[in-house]
Amino acid sequence: MFLRNASYRLARSCGAVAIGFALLSTPVLAAKSDLQIYMIDVEGGQSTLFVTPSGGSLLIDTGWPDNAGRDADRIVAATKLAGIKKIDTVLLTHYHDDHSGGVPQLVERIPVGTFVDHGPNTEVKPGNTLDVANAYQKVLDTGKYKHVVAKPGDDIPVAGMKVTVVSSNGEVIDKPLPGGGQNNNFCDIPETKKPDHSENGRSLGVMINFGKLRILDLGDLTWDQELKFMCPVNRLGKVDILVVSHHGFFPSSSRALIYGIQARVALMNNGATKGGNIPVLDIVRSAPGLEDLWQLHFSEEGGEAHNTKAEFIANPRGPDQGNYFSVKASPGGSFTVYNSGTKKSKTYAAK
Repeated sequence: MFLRNASYRLARSCGAVAIGFALLSTPVLAAKSDLQIYMIDVEGGQSTLFVTPSGGSLLIDTGWPDNAGRDADRIVAATKLAGIKKIDTVLLTHYHDDHSGGVPQLVERIPVGTFVDHGPNTEVKPGNTLDVANAYQKVLDTGKYKHVVAKPGDDIPVAGMKVTVVSSNGEVIDKPLPGGGQNNNFCDIPETKKPDHSENGRSLGVMINFGKLRILDLGDLTWDQELKFMCPVNRLGKVDILVVSHHGFFPSSSRALIYGIQARVALMNNGATKGGNIPVLDIVRSAPGLEDLWQLHFSEEGGEAHNTKAEFIANPRGPDQGNYFSVKASPGGSFTVYNSGTKKSKTYAAK
């Protein structure tokens, strides 16, 4: 379980300092000026919590429905580790059940202020997506929550950090972000992929700025949308931390994107048999500037040859243990990633 021995881990971390790039066996407590990030294991879905030094909070996606509220419980466990009792803003990238299915269970367990989404669901055939979108709409219809439909270029208010929408509802930013605007030398892509007309291609993606730190999360955005803001000009610029799109499925993560943004660290929210495709593992690990790939699960498809190093995998082969990643980041640009499965931390100096 996510909270198993959480108090013990926190107690052990007191006074621990991660130095340079050495892997240490204790988590690093957040300084008062640090941004806290928790990549929660929702077993092949998405749920990532951001908590700023001023107490502002953003949750991107809520994981799966049902499972006796397993994912909502793991999210609440993360809020306790982060020291918050409510979530200011919940951003739903799109309406697939592994991203937005947990909304009804979440609001039963913790107060939420505002929901942000890309607008109405576009998959109207009976099935999981329509069920999830309808359940979410019922939550909104209670009138208890603020609701924002975000468009590319919008800023989402979160106290203590800047959250800029770069994609939403099949549209992307038409102007470079600060730090972007350079020609992308990695647009000579031999592969082509058909446009994705599902909810994936409508994902609400964001660039998060915290001081000098830049974090990119595009949900399940697909190649055809990526190329709109990456080719021929890279409108995003370089990033420090990438949440790998689409759990590492190959309909996403084009070389133009992965090589173009030159992330220092990539966090992949794959499951053992969901995502973690070999081409994506290989593209991410070979990207210019990448220092490490961290995976929530060992990818059965990837095998020993293509997965990242064992110390960077939160949940190894076998029954899921609910292990997570946490990140403590300073506004100066340095950050530390902690793996609750291996109990290892690694610090990345500011650049």
